[in-house]
Amino acid sequence: MIERIETGIAPSSAPINDAVRAGKHLWLVAIAEDPVSGEIVEGGIEAQARRCIENLQIALNAAGGTLANLVMVQIFLVDSADAPGMNTVYREFFTQQPFPVRATVVVKELLAKGLKIEITATAVLD
Repeated sequence: MIERIETGIAPSSAPINDAVRAGKHLWLVAIAEDPVSGEIVEGGIEAQARRCIENLQIALNAAGGTLANLVMVQIFLVDSADAPGMNTVYREFFTQQPFPVRATVVVKELLAKGLKIEITATAVLD
C-alpha cells in the first residue's frame, strides 16, 4: 500500500506529493521552495541547494527518518557551472559514510521559473 507523507511543503491543490512511502521505502522530491511562503528561494545555487536538502530533511522527518536513511539521490541542475556550488552545500549535509548513491544530471530547464535545482531521492526506513 502506498502512503502519502504530509510534509506541509507541496501545495495541497496540486496533484503531487513530496513524499510517498511503500513499506520501508520512501520516495521524495524537493525543490528550492520556501515551505512558509511557497516562493522559490533567491540567492543562487548555494541557497537553492541548501533549501532543497532542507526540504528533503523535512519530508524525511515527517516519515520518521533522517538524511542517513537516503540510499539514492538524483540531482537535476539547469547549469553545469552550478555543480561546484551545489557540491559545496551537499558536503555540508552529507558528512559520514555510507553516503547515498548519487547521480547529477544537467537538464535544459526545470518547470518552475527561476529554479536552478531539483532533487529526487529514495530512502529506506527502519
